[in-house]
Amino acid sequence: MVVDERTICYLNSLDEGESLLCREIAAKASEDRVPIVRRETAAFLTTMVALRRPREVLEIGTAVGYSALRMCEALPAGGKLTTIEKYDRYIREAKANFKRGERERDIRLLEGDAADILKTLAGPYDLIFLDAAKGQYLSFLRELLRLLPVGGVLISDNILQDGELIESRFAVPRRNRTIHARMREYLYELKHNEALATSLLPLGDGVSVSVKIK
Repeated sequence: MVVDERTICYLNSLDEGESLLCREIAAKASEDRVPIVRRETAAFLTTMVALRRPREVLEIGTAVGYSALRMCEALPAGGKLTTIEKYDRYIREAKANFKRGERERDIRLLEGDAADILKTLAGPYDLIFLDAAKGQYLSFLRELLRLLPVGGVLISDNILQDGELIESRFAVPRRNRTIHARMREYLYELKHNEALATSLLPLGDGVSVSVKIK
């Protein structure tokens, strides 16, 4: 937990922008232990979409469709969202949720491994949301930069890994050390890549916001 629980509960209590459908999806995801974005992160995504007003959004990591639906709440008229998911169970639920939300025309769900699918996409995408396997963030970056136009925004979730990222690798459970190292490499690249201007935010489980500047 990056921010204390009381603060999060208070801030979330002020968020009335979430639809009943999204609340139901979030509740079921919690019950089924499906990893979706935290509520405060979802609200931030919606705000960023409203600010950027993207015509094309790309999401890597659909899960059951919660974050895609939240972003769609702020999509401008004619805006489209493409999302990628490889797990069959999540794909089935996401499709059902998109249908319930009457967003089937706005959302295109691509089924398969993002490492393969990203290479086939032409873009450009005005906003990209990365919420997939954390150990693969750095390996995705080259393709994501190709798909972003100058002025495009890349948002990456879970960058602080429940606070583990700031710990020494020896204080991190052995099973998480590879991801710990790769995430640190990813954040270093975001902050030192001359094509990007990046801010790292202690929001939810940590969020990075990168703008392609050249």
